[in-house]
Amino acid sequence: MFFFRLLPWEYAIRNLFRRPLRSALTLAALTTVIVLVFIVVSFIQGLERSLALSGDPQVAIVFALGMGENLEYSSIPARTADLVAASVPGIQQRRGMHEVSPELYLGTQIAVGERGEPRLGLVRGVTPAALPVRPLVEIEQGDWPGPGEVLVGELVAAKLGMNSRSIGIGRTLRFEGRTWKVRGVFSAAGSAFESEVWCRLDELQSAMKRQDLSLLAVKLGPHGDFADLDMFCKERLDLELQAVREADYYASLQRDYQPVRTLAWFLVVLVSAAGVFAGLNTMYGSVLGRVPELAMLQTIGFVRRAILVSLIQEGLVLAAAASLLASGIAIGLIDGAAVRFTMGAFALRVDGVAILAGCGIGLGLGLLGAVPPAVRALRRSVVDGLRAV
Repeated sequence: MFFFRLLPWEYAIRNLFRRPLRSALTLAALTTVIVLVFIVVSFIQGLERSLALSGDPQVAIVFALGMGENLEYSSIPARTADLVAASVPGIQQRRGMHEVSPELYLGTQIAVGERGEPRLGLVRGVTPAALPVRPLVEIEQGDWPGPGEVLVGELVAAKLGMNSRSIGIGRTLRFEGRTWKVRGVFSAAGSAFESEVWCRLDELQSAMKRQDLSLLAVKLGPHGDFADLDMFCKERLDLELQAVREADYYASLQRDYQPVRTLAWFLVVLVSAAGVFAGLNTMYGSVLGRVPELAMLQTIGFVRRAILVSLIQEGLVLAAAASLLASGIAIGLIDGAAVRFTMGAFALRVDGVAILAGCGIGLGLGLLGAVPPAVRALRRSVVDGLRAV
């Protein structure tokens, strides 16, 4: 017979309130596990989003041959910008000017204020041409930097391991032997640029006593062909250049960070497994302490499958409540939180994938935590169960 009479739904709910302390402890344990899952998945999603947004399919970067992905070690002649603009067709133009951004990019020690401890940060020397080439960059506060001034990304403070309010307009930074005043703050839609300090190219070259560049960012127009830029780099052997689409460059960084993402997902599995064992331990104590009650339910006519469904309902109700509570904590406290990383800094993202993973694992914990102890308890005979009173 495939149909059987189920216990009333409210019976499972009332059982949770009959043991408030045990239910509260189980809820707290499940919530903690699910929040940890949210943190790890949000880390993965934030990293992938930051790298994905940083690469513009219309932009190509030109840098020194043989540098791989290490733009900070690249060195190309300063005249390369004029040569590329004059020799490569299809470059986007704005007001008669080619959208080519010469840049000097480096990792260096940055200190905040006169007595601040120097910490490793990212600095990019740019010209006003950087703004049309980097369309995601928007100056949120202040203005374009003048002499001795810098723009700071919204995640610079996180990259330096400081409070976001410690670096604002009017504050000073020290790097490359000079003191710079913060003129403005910019955002870049969550891309890697937000963890950088931008200053005027000529002033950074002067401070570093360098006349070369690290790279060129070239924005191709609708009819532009990357092959033309690539061919220019290969033909000018004297310059020792290479070109790569910016989207491809950041995609290669994503591949480099694949072991990190794999390790993070493995951590999700470990945390989930720990949650399952914790849930099993709690549910075993809860179910085995109710053996006489379960035997009595069988005595008055409820089959074991109906009792099993009721116990699973209890576990799923607790898991659902823990999932909702953890989701609220994640959206309120975790989403948007900035973390430091080797590439700079990025914000944790509690998106649809994170919600699905966290709530799915939470409900799975409720199911897996309830079934084994319930099956074990129901295997006992009714007589032995009643004798356990």
